[in-house]
Amino acid sequence: MIKPQPIFENLELLARQTVEGYIIGLHKSPFHGFSVEFAEHRLYNQGDALRHIDWRVYGRTDKLFVKRFEEETNLRCCIAIDTSSSMHFPDKQEQLSKLDYSIFGAACIIQLLKKQLDATCLAFFDEHIRYLSECRSSHTHYRMLMAKLENELGKNAAGITTNATNALHELAEKMHRRSLIVVFSDMVDAPGHEEALFSALQHLKYNKHEVILFHLSEAAQEQRFEFENRPYEFVDMETGEKIKLQPQQVKEEYRARIEQFLQNIKSRCHQYQIDYVPIDLTTSVEQLLHTYLVKRSKFA
Repeated sequence: MIKPQPIFENLELLARQTVEGYIIGLHKSPFHGFSVEFAEHRLYNQGDALRHIDWRVYGRTDKLFVKRFEEETNLRCCIAIDTSSSMHFPDKQEQLSKLDYSIFGAACIIQLLKKQLDATCLAFFDEHIRYLSECRSSHTHYRMLMAKLENELGKNAAGITTNATNALHELAEKMHRRSLIVVFSDMVDAPGHEEALFSALQHLKYNKHEVILFHLSEAAQEQRFEFENRPYEFVDMETGEKIKLQPQQVKEEYRARIEQFLQNIKSRCHQYQIDYVPIDLTTSVEQLLHTYLVKRSKFA
């Protein structure tokens, strides 16, 4: 996937165009149930939110009518993005990094949340939750969230380690009302911390949250270990630790271990009823949006 230059110039515009194109595709397909248009009007009642008033109808009739939206819910959604150093891989100008993809995917989901007037908050984490917004559904709040996402693009994050375990436990404690939690992460954590990481995922479900885990990777190199047969120096993006080796010497063992790790995450997510979605950086954002909308339609 080529890194689109406009994503750094106007993230909100690019995300809105992507979502609008996706919605047009939905309306032309037999895939129904996710309309973001209003279903009907009803007379305004005292206490109704003013943002739902159809002012064009008021101008024609001199009466206050409120839009009733299809799939109208009291959804609260938290989008949590891993911003540790490993998420900046691959560090190539012509290619999206895992963090770039996460930010663009999050921006598209926020556009859908905005269209359906769902309360939204945004979290960034590495070793801890380093930013967590309030959960609101106002127009100014959505704009603020998009600005926060844009500010994360292009940041230098060398030497920032991950402790997804701590961060997810913190998030579970800070989200006091039942919410849909959307996590973007490569799930790179300290070795031997797998059980603790699974416990943190379980904590989110124990607190009655619904969870989607978008597990990002650059599959060719990070999973299949596809490197030329020559000496390399590999550098840990989080600790700076370096190791020199010939890829073919460790490829078989590496692939076996990473496959076991991925299978463990998938199995535990299934056990805890967490939607586990592996995302290669070549995956279209439309697939990500489809997963989100299916989960949203089941949220009650």
